[in-house]
Amino acid sequence: MTDVTVRRALLSVSDKAGLADLGKALAARGVELVSTGGTAKALRDAGLTVKDVSELTGFPEMMDGRVKTLHPKVHGGLLAVRDDAEHAKAMAEHEIGAIDLVVVNLYPFRETVAKGGTRDEVIENIDIGGPSMVRSAAKNHAYVTILTDPADYATLLTELEETNGATRIDFRKAMAAKAFAATASYDAAIAGWFARTDQQQHFPPTRAVASKLATTLRYGENPHQTAALYLPTFSSLGTGIPQAEQVQGKELSYNNYNDANAALELAGEFAGQAPTVVIVKHANPCGVATAPTLLEAWEAALACDSVSAFGGIVATNVPLDGPTAEAICKIFTEVVVAPGADAAAREAFTKKKNLRLLISQGLPDPLRQGFNQIVIAGGLLVQDRDTGSITRDQLKIVTKRQPTDQEVRDCLFAWTVAKHVKSNAIVYAKDGVTAGIGAGQMNRRDSSRIAAMKAKEAAETYGWASARTVGSAVASDAFFPFADGLLAAAEAGATAIIQPGGSIRDDEVIAAANEANLAMVFTGMRHFRH
Repeated sequence: MTDVTVRRALLSVSDKAGLADLGKALAARGVELVSTGGTAKALRDAGLTVKDVSELTGFPEMMDGRVKTLHPKVHGGLLAVRDDAEHAKAMAEHEIGAIDLVVVNLYPFRETVAKGGTRDEVIENIDIGGPSMVRSAAKNHAYVTILTDPADYATLLTELEETNGATRIDFRKAMAAKAFAATASYDAAIAGWFARTDQQQHFPPTRAVASKLATTLRYGENPHQTAALYLPTFSSLGTGIPQAEQVQGKELSYNNYNDANAALELAGEFAGQAPTVVIVKHANPCGVATAPTLLEAWEAALACDSVSAFGGIVATNVPLDGPTAEAICKIFTEVVVAPGADAAAREAFTKKKNLRLLISQGLPDPLRQGFNQIVIAGGLLVQDRDTGSITRDQLKIVTKRQPTDQEVRDCLFAWTVAKHVKSNAIVYAKDGVTAGIGAGQMNRRDSSRIAAMKAKEAAETYGWASARTVGSAVASDAFFPFADGLLAAAEAGATAIIQPGGSIRDDEVIAAANEANLAMVFTGMRHFRH
């Protein structure tokens, strides 16, 4: 059998959107409508004739509606294999009528949790009968059509129009697949809630997660890879690039999403502070600056590494203005993301039609809880997000020379940036501006040297008398295992060091810092980023 004529439909929905129109369209085709509780009332209010489930089953709804559809006359009508002689005999003996169409969406469990419902309210919104009907109908999709999403109502009506009141097997297969995904997602939300609340398990024995396709992408990191963007169906990851408004430009690519996220995450570290510009290339910051105006911050961030900034991603912590937008347009930029943009800025960017301008819904909270995960061969690594932060009062001064107030400010600025740089990470900063960034090296000494080299190139490019690393603070994302990395920083002109400490050679490193008259502080926290 391929086409199945729809003669009887069972409707039981929490979301009543589009219900009346669907019911009218089905009734106009002579489809018998069977329904429950509030759904039946909504259909009757629309002037439709509806048979109650209790009339179908010969058994009343009870226990506040908890028991109404869990009955053989419902599930027999859904699960029967209609061209099986034994099934047909059982249906006839027990007066079970076939149900050809099921329209169900589930109790608002997620919404109840999201609005802070009590435990009893949350439990009461765990749907039992709904998922049971969905699964029965979906399993028997050879004969039954299942709809779980109001967005599919119009598609169903088109299907019925094209087949003179029937549904085709391909349509039923597609709806069944969507239905099983819906119940799996629903159960994952419930399992996650129980793990967090009753069991209080950070990492439950079974990790059930669900996400919904937001869009497919042109390709992945490379053209031979396919890619897509998914959004969580329950747990919140906060606001970010997926929620941003794209004002102009080409479709975002996989790499655009990844790099723009890296830029916006770092910009979020400076929420509520002076205008800050972050420039990212290949998920690594290549220039970060805080200044009295956004234009000054842009110019200072760009000067850190203007070569790497070409084709990069720009994020700001404040809305964009016209002068800054004009300046950004002077170099090739892939994406610009900000929590706003005035009319002059938007106008300036129209000159670069391929540039993607994104307006974010605020900035990500660097302290938000959540998980990072990575797929490895044979498994999945899951960890807490790195929400670690350090205040001035938590710094431990370990050298003879005390850092000046400005050195402490530069240390903390460099440390914040280093948190977002791939390991091994070295960041030089002076007066709220990155002077040089060394990222992703196999040893810390090379990261120090690369960062210093970039600072020297910047000085040559802009005609400065000396590199910005002179008189700067330098941050290391992990401890210096040897004094060579620290000495490389001193050679570049750094006067203050911020690092986690904890090496078996800390005494040797501290002694080298004292000999070079450096001020050094320990954080007691590292920021590896792989």
